[in-house]
Amino acid sequence: MAEANKTEKATPRRRQKAREQGQVVRSRELVTSLATVTALLALAAQAPAFAGQWRGLLRQALDTAHSSDMRPDSPLFVHTGSAVFRATLLALGLSWGVAMVAAVSQGGVVFAPAALEPRGSRLSPAKKMEQLFSLSAVGRLLKSLLPGAAMVWLATAVLQRDWSVLLTLPHLAVDGLVRFTANRTFEIAWKSALVLVVWSGADYLLEKQKLDSQLRMSRQDLADEFKETEGQPAVKARIRRLQRQLRRRRMLEQVKRATVVITNPTEFAVALEYGPAMAAPVVLAKGRNLVARQIKELARWSNIPLVENPPLAHALYRAVEVGQSIPPKLYAVVAGILAAIYRAEQRAQSSPAASAGNGGR
Repeated sequence: MAEANKTEKATPRRRQKAREQGQVVRSRELVTSLATVTALLALAAQAPAFAGQWRGLLRQALDTAHSSDMRPDSPLFVHTGSAVFRATLLALGLSWGVAMVAAVSQGGVVFAPAALEPRGSRLSPAKKMEQLFSLSAVGRLLKSLLPGAAMVWLATAVLQRDWSVLLTLPHLAVDGLVRFTANRTFEIAWKSALVLVVWSGADYLLEKQKLDSQLRMSRQDLADEFKETEGQPAVKARIRRLQRQLRRRRMLEQVKRATVVITNPTEFAVALEYGPAMAAPVVLAKGRNLVARQIKELARWSNIPLVENPPLAHALYRAVEVGQSIPPKLYAVVAGILAAIYRAEQRAQSSPAASAGNGGR
């Protein structure tokens, strides 16, 4: 029932967690078949050179056996081993390189410490016996028998095709016998290798489908993963609310150094700061309704001028964010308001001085 509920594809996070545990799509048959094909092609490319080398080795072996005793420490065996090593080195190196590339290209380089952790189930004989007689074991056996049967059928087909030639082999010369045997062996080998490559490609697709099936998730799994990655909705809402409150508190603190507050008068309020060293007035705070009332209250307590200009307040609230300078198209209107405020402040400063002068007379 639990498996039936897993109808959703695995998420990237689910796949990443599986990769960290060593669960990746990897077909051993594909690696083996590609390495086999590479070694076979490399040996076939060197076959013409092999013939001369082996002929020389055989002649030298016969001469040595005729003239002296054959001992394990004889230079002939050392020379023969060196020749075999040089002949197979290229094929072995190429097949190893192709095998490494095939293994890495399937699942990449995976280092999964979790897969190396000791587990009692891996050492349990009962668990091993259960795995040995399970459906998966039967599937692996069939996967091995099918390509083997195909290779046996190919070899039988080649022998049946050349059955008439096989009957005349005892009458052929040594060169003809060797040539026929080498050609038919190579034909059966490359056809069998082709079967392995095709089957390993199908095996890779089966392994991929199997892993996708194992990683499928239910809707509850998706919801749980979302909660783990994104957090509980209530917690997220509380965090956003606290962040808004903190930003509002910092914004209201900046109202105390404003030059003027432009109001709607009741809906909007925008606090502006301007000084001689500033290129343009900057919006320190803005708000509407409750926040607008708080801005105006702070402005009154700090003796900051309040100017009612509904179009300007609306334009500043919509177009300018906190911390940004006002747009050039509003320079003239704001400059007129600031000039009026400066003139009013100058008159207020000069009036006490004039009154003090008249009282002295």
